Amino acid sequence: MLLGTWNLENLYRPGGPFGPKDEAAYDAKLAALAAVVTELDPTLLGVQEVGDPEALKDLAGMLDDDWHLALSEHPDSRGTRVGFLSRAELRVVADTTAFPAELRPVQVDDTGLTVARAGRGFLAVEVGDGPLRVAVCHLKSKLLTYPDGRFQPRDEGERARYGAYALYRRAAEATALRALADELLDGDGRARDVAVLGDLNDEAQAATTQILLGPPGSEIGTPGYDRADGGDASRLWDVAPLIPSGQRWSRVNSGRRELIDHVLVSHRLAHRVTSAGTGLPGEGPPGLPSIGPDPAERRGAPGSDHAPVWIRVG
Repeated sequence: MLLGTWNLENLYRPGGPFGPKDEAAYDAKLAALAAVVTELDPTLLGVQEVGDPEALKDLAGMLDDDWHLALSEHPDSRGTRVGFLSRAELRVVADTTAFPAELRPVQVDDTGLTVARAGRGFLAVEVGDGPLRVAVCHLKSKLLTYPDGRFQPRDEGERARYGAYALYRRAAEATALRALADELLDGDGRARDVAVLGDLNDEAQAATTQILLGPPGSEIGTPGYDRADGGDASRLWDVAPLIPSGQRWSRVNSGRRELIDHVLVSHRLAHRVTSAGTGLPGEGPPGLPSIGPDPAERRGAPGSDHAPVWIRVG
C-alpha cells in the first residue's frame, strides 16, 4: 500500500481569479498532475489546494480505473480545500475546523481581529475493514499577506507582526489537528492504523510540527524508537527521517529546499513502513520551481510547486 500527500497548487477550473486563464493552460495542468498520480500509483492520496471540486473530478477522470473522492466542506477564503483520491471506498468520519474548547481565539491582523477556527477544514476518512483512519490537513501558510492584499510589508515591524500572526494561527491549527488525531487514535495507537498527513507549512523540527507528535522521546532514529513504553498508544511518528537525505524536501522557497509536507503515523503503522520518499519512487523530487513571496506569480502554471510525500506500508 502506498499512502501519500500532495499539494496540487491552485487546482481550479479556468476563468476564475485564481486558476488558469484558459482551457489550454488548464489542460496542461491536469495532464501534468495526472502523469504524476499515475506514476505514483497511490492507494490513498491526501490532496490540498483543491479550489474547485469539479476540477478534482476532472483530474480523477484522467486516471486509470475508478477513483473515489472525498472533499472537505470547509474551504478557505479563496475556495481551496483538502480532500482524498482513493482506489478504495471512503467513509468520512470527521470534517472540522474547530479549535479545542480550551484554546482561546488567536489574533490575525493589526486591527485585533481574532479567529477561533482553522482556515481550512481537517478531513478524516476510514478505508477498509481494519480500518485505516487518515486525516488530511493544510495548515496556515508561511507566505504572508498584508493589508490591502499586499505581499510585501511596509516596514520590518509589519513583517514581524504578520509573521507572528501566521505563527499563532498555524500553532492553533496544529493543536486542533492533534485533537482530531487523539480521536482517531482513541488511546490505542498500538492496535490502530492511523495517519495524519498534509501540508504543514513547516519543517519536521518546527514547534508547530512537533505539536502533532504527542509524547516525546521515541522519534525515528533515536534509541527510544524500538523501546516500547506507555506513550506509544498516543504517539504519532513523522516519517521524515526515513526519506533518503537527498530527497528530504518537497518545496523550494526562495531557492531553499524545505520539507513542509509530512506523513505522520501511529505505532502500528510506523513499524510496517518499508520505504518513504518524495516525488516519484526511485526518482525523488522533480525539478521544482523556486517560489517567492507572491503566490499569484504561478497562476495557471502546469503541475505543482510541491512534490508528493509518500510511504509504502507492508
